[in-house]
Amino acid sequence: MTPARTPGGRREPGLTAVAQDYLKLVWTLQEWSPGPVTTSVLAERLGVGAPTVSETVARLVARGWVEHERYGGVSLTPDGQALALATVRRHRLIETWLVEHLGYGWDEVHDEAEVLEHAVSDVFVERVDARLGRPVRDPHGDPVPAADGTVRRPDAVPLVELAPGERGRVARVSDEDPEVLRECTAAGVGLDTLLTAPVSLSAAAVRAIRVVRADTPAVGR
Repeated sequence: MTPARTPGGRREPGLTAVAQDYLKLVWTLQEWSPGPVTTSVLAERLGVGAPTVSETVARLVARGWVEHERYGGVSLTPDGQALALATVRRHRLIETWLVEHLGYGWDEVHDEAEVLEHAVSDVFVERVDARLGRPVRDPHGDPVPAADGTVRRPDAVPLVELAPGERGRVARVSDEDPEVLRECTAAGVGLDTLLTAPVSLSAAAVRAIRVVRADTPAVGR
């Protein structure tokens, strides 16, 4: 497999699409819910066997991209985080481009971006970023890392934490389950929608939503 490119555009030996997927997944799993990332969680999310994950993680450790405690979690090294953020940036810019310029729904773009992020050049990614006006978030509200790796994450809390009558503006909806995104669309819930707790959505949808608490309390609800 051809080595992938680093953020600077040079070839990085050993940085295959598989390596990028692992690094990106470790980072995204800790983005909104800090905590240990185990090999069993990686196996479940990637749809591969535990032995495959263990072998791949061992190769990433050898490259200096992750650390893995025996019987513990997998964490990124500074070099691994830089590579992960570069892939996250590509993925989220592609998702945004697909929605804003090709008419995709927010429930359709994740799998497409998973493929395209390994196929497009750094020049393409930079031009997409410029064409989109340097977006700071993707269609699901996840922050788009800047070219230098800076991440501007909103001060958002899970919707389930709102007390009855408390309001929050939608800042992020997890793209893990397309059915949840379609449910939100049908209910008129999207980014920046103002919600008052409790909401009439499924438990899965409520768990997927993060909001920024509104300054003004709801009136008449």
